[in-house]
Formats: sequence, structure tokens, C-alpha cells
Amino acid sequence: MTHAIRIHEYGGPETLRWDEVPTPAPRAGEALITHKAVGLNYIDVYFRTGLYKLPSLPATIGMEASGIVEAIGEDVTEVAVGDRVAYATGPIGSYAERRIMKADRLVRLPDSLSFEQGAAMMLQGMTAQYLIRRTFEAEAGQTILIHAAAGGVGLILSQWAKHLGCTVIGTVSTEAKAELARQHGVDHALLATDDLVARVKDITGGAMLPVVYDSVGRDTWTNSLDCLAPFGTMVSYGNASGPVPPFDIGILAAKGSLYVTRPTLATYTAKRADLLASAQDLFDVVSSGAVKIRVNQSWPLKDAAEAHRALEARETTGSSVLLP
Repeated sequence: MTHAIRIHEYGGPETLRWDEVPTPAPRAGEALITHKAVGLNYIDVYFRTGLYKLPSLPATIGMEASGIVEAIGEDVTEVAVGDRVAYATGPIGSYAERRIMKADRLVRLPDSLSFEQGAAMMLQGMTAQYLIRRTFEAEAGQTILIHAAAGGVGLILSQWAKHLGCTVIGTVSTEAKAELARQHGVDHALLATDDLVARVKDITGGAMLPVVYDSVGRDTWTNSLDCLAPFGTMVSYGNASGPVPPFDIGILAAKGSLYVTRPTLATYTAKRADLLASAQDLFDVVSSGAVKIRVNQSWPLKDAAEAHRALEARETTGSSVLLP
């Protein structure tokens, strides 16, 4: 037997239960992973609350973890027993001491990275990778806006953008987070109470922005569109404040022939070649020192409810992990 955090109904952090479950055995194409660290991400909240529906209940949530391959099924060539691995794609189920994963969803974790870094960087880091390298490929000399710049994705995205030569505007909720953001590549850290559009207009000399990367959702939607220059791109990749409400597509025309996209990591890493390329790009930029992965919070896996409360209260900064 092993243990996992499961939900039996949708709701608040109190729905997270520490359950004893059978230890699974890998079938053809699968690997059994003994987790060493589990990533904590806001998408976990979406699944817990039911914003994103699960196939059935009870269910183990979680998208990301690192660990060691304990056993493999037939026809597995991607990994071997004893390999250090990490992953950040479906199916959900990482909040567990052990779990089965399809071997083609695993990537080998470089020896230079700890298990904690591996669990903390895969989902957030590969999200940053596709956002800034594929969804809207930021270039040197551009001024860009990153919401929630002191969060897990935000800190990675800000560092990466600065590495590429961008001027980075980042929004944060407190002055302490503003200082953290500045330490990670943000040139202009703005508080949620600031007049965002006016500040962006001042910083850009009225030119406004080619792109906004927004994980907040409902609360920042309108102001984000107003920060864009004509033909600008709104990249809405999260809903921390709630989902973006339905809107008249004509607004995009009125505000300057804008583009809007709602990307997901699952789509960008659906093919194994894309998964490996994304992970390697991330490993390279971290290994070079251009992007630093710091785990600022950790909790025992069995205390996942406490971690969720802190995450939803915006008490966390950077990356967080759960330790089995």
C-alpha cells in the first residue's frame, strides 16, 4: 500500500484527504515512480474546486513531480529503473507517494538539479518556455507586461524575458513581492492598487505593449487589453481571480485589432518531441544561470490542505513543493 492526497467531493482545502491506496503495477508503456517531491500549482486548486472537472471521484490531484523510476512495464524505452525523472503533464495524480505514469511523458532530470527543483520547475518552467518562446516570442528591445510577477511562473518568466533583452513590467500584490520581482528581472514592479494603464502609458511613452502575459484572469482582463498597442497579443493563461467572463469579440477590433489566445501546456507538449525540446530549453536556461529556480516554500504532502490555503491567500512566492 501507499498514500495519496485525494478529493471525494469538490470544495475547499478541507476536501483534501490523506488516503491509503494500493501500490499500482506498471503495464506496457508505463513506469512506476517513487516521488521525492511534488509540485504545488494553482491548477491544482482549479481541479479541487471543480472549475476544471475530473473524470470521476474520488481522485488524486496534482500535475507535477520528480522522483525515481521504481519499475517499468513492457516496451518501455524512454526511461530505465533507477533513473531520476520529472514530469508536468497529465494525467493528474501527482499528490501521491507513488504513481504510474506513461513513460513517454517522463523526462530525465539532470544530476545538476535537485528533486525539489525538478518538481518546482517543470510545470511552471515549461509554461514560461512556451509562453515566451512559442505563444508570443518575445524579443530584445520589447517592453512586456507579466501579471503575478512574484508567483512561480512569474519569476521564471521575468528572468527569461530579461535574459532575452526585454524591459519587464510586472504586477504584484505587495511591496515585499515587488522587491522580490525586481530581484528576478522586473524593471518596473507595479502594485495591484496602481493605475495600471496610466503607468504603462508613462513607462512606454504612450506606445503601449506588444504583449501581456496574464495568469490572473477576471480582475485584470479589461486593464490588460487597454495596455496593448494596436495588433498586440493578450495571452491569458490562468484564472487566479476567476475565469474571464464572456465578452463581445468586437472589443478586440475597437481596441486596436488585438489578438487573444488561451494556451495550455498540455497542447504545447502533446508530442513527445515538443515535450523534450521544451524541457531541454528549460534545463539549458537554468543551467546557464540565466534563470534561477528557488523553492521558497515546502510542506509535507499529507499537509496539502495547509499548502492550498497559503496558495489561495497569495501568501506564497516563487515555487512551492510538497514532500512525500
